Amino acid sequence: MKQAQYELQVQTRSRGLLDITEQVVEWTGGQQISTGLLTLFIRHTSASLTIQENADPDVVFDLDRFFSRLVEEDPHLYRHRAEGPDDMPAHIRSALTDVSLSIPVSGGQPVLGTWQAIYLFEHRMLPHRRRISLHLLGL
Repeated sequence: MKQAQYELQVQTRSRGLLDITEQVVEWTGGQQISTGLLTLFIRHTSASLTIQENADPDVVFDLDRFFSRLVEEDPHLYRHRAEGPDDMPAHIRSALTDVSLSIPVSGGQPVLGTWQAIYLFEHRMLPHRRRISLHLLGL
């Protein structure tokens, strides 16, 4: 059994979904582990990870709009406002989504469906540098 770890750093531009599949696939393929399990963990409380469709950009657009309507950015609704009016809504959006993903690895590559991609879901309005821990365990 072998294992490898890596910290992927991603610069976001604003709120929304950012496809990180290529970086994850590239790192995984270089680890000389053919079969195993890849775990991704985002080290933040105002961003998350998700696997979603990558064929139609309307999907990520609609997801972002849905979460904007679901969790309002009205500062009068929240006590926590120390980091700006979008911070508490970002924490709520993160709590409703995933901070970690487990993806099988076969043939040295993450096993994703035809239309699936791995996304960092930025929940804040301003740009942020996000850190994602990747851990690969296998043979």
